Amino acid sequence: MTSKIKVDNINKVSDDSNIIKKCGTTITLGASGDSIALASGASQTGFGRTGTVDWQTTPKTATFTAVSGEGYFCNTSGGAFTVNLPAGVAGAIVSVADYAATFQTNSVTVTPNGTDKIGSLNENATLNVEGQSVTFVFVDSTQGWINTMDSTSNVRGRPPFICASVSGACNTLSTAPDCANMKIATFTGPGDFTVNAVASCAANNVVSYMVIAGGGSGGPANQSAGGGAGGFREYKSPVDSYTASPLNGNPGGTAVTVTAAAFPIVIGAGGTGSGCGNNGSVSTFSTITSAGGGKGGKSGGPAGSATGSATGGSGGGGGENRNGSAGNTPPTTPPQGSTGGNSAGSAGAGGGGATGTGGNAPPGMGPGGPGGTGATTSINGTPTERAGGGGGGGYTGTPGGPATGGGGAGGNHPGNKGVNGTANTGGGAGGSSHPVSPSCAAQGGSGIVIIRYKFQ
Repeated sequence: MTSKIKVDNINKVSDDSNIIKKCGTTITLGASGDSIALASGASQTGFGRTGTVDWQTTPKTATFTAVSGEGYFCNTSGGAFTVNLPAGVAGAIVSVADYAATFQTNSVTVTPNGTDKIGSLNENATLNVEGQSVTFVFVDSTQGWINTMDSTSNVRGRPPFICASVSGACNTLSTAPDCANMKIATFTGPGDFTVNAVASCAANNVVSYMVIAGGGSGGPANQSAGGGAGGFREYKSPVDSYTASPLNGNPGGTAVTVTAAAFPIVIGAGGTGSGCGNNGSVSTFSTITSAGGGKGGKSGGPAGSATGSATGGSGGGGGENRNGSAGNTPPTTPPQGSTGGNSAGSAGAGGGGATGTGGNAPPGMGPGGPGGTGATTSINGTPTERAGGGGGGGYTGTPGGPATGGGGAGGNHPGNKGVNGTANTGGGAGGSSHPVSPSCAAQGGSGIVIIRYKFQ
């Protein structure tokens, strides 16, 4: 006869707490706070699997073979790799999740074991969606592993503000002197503006910017004109509070909403004085391109000719008895610059500036026309004027004065070349005076890019 022990409860001796308790049809093992453990090597039956996995919290960084019943966080920030599935047994389950939100850059390849299938085919599966997580269950030899759960949403905590960095020699990132909540990225040479994390508040992802191209060279010979300033483009973010220039593109201009990416910055060089003079080069940030300033014209050179003035962000001034060239070329809203001045006499006219047309040279021997006015903005935390036009060269009269904002003055009589535009202002160069060698044209000032954003 089989022995029986009949009890309703089994209690612990030390404190009389329940170890096993029978109440109606419910049997309770342990008390609140207790842990129920199977002995090492023991197995359980009857409880079943709930369709979930036990997640392994040490991320995988290289190819591995999965174990049924486990889930894995895969970190592909260092490169793509493969997850080998175990041999298929009905009810086997494996999960995979994107640890660093990098599957879109470095994917994970899921490989079935031997002749096993994934969704009816003996082929690999590729996980290449940012933030993706999947769960595979092995059903039978016909379908093999079937994906029962697939999340392609990338739910992650985000700060309310932009987190960014800069690269490139001499480029800087600093707190704005006029607002402790703003950062200023200043680029005087090539580099990257890298947004490491975007703001959770969409309005904070619209950045303020100023993009100035290189200024045009002065005219290359006698009675030549000043170069036009590099194109000046600015946009003040709705969340910013500094005093912008009259060329602020908000509203009506082009906003830049940043994403988590590296934005290459191009800084335009000033136009060189070689040959017949040269336009400045473009500066760029994201979708914003500012055109280089137009070169100043020389004596006898009509606008648009090889020796004449040229169009650009701001146009170059006209040489002796010649007209200047148009600014805002190609056109932007607001305009990125102004037209160069005209010459009605023996002196050169001034190059166009960001906000002012180049000065005309009157009939007679001079004076040369002054450079066009630049634009003043406080995007760097203090009122600063940039993108002024170059002054025209004199004949025997007074040369054209420089525009404030980095433009160079015209050369004075006899035989002096104009003054170079100031570096990182986009200022146009001054024109040369009589008599001077064609090789003595002055050089335009290089450009600059400033980006301003809220970081706290």
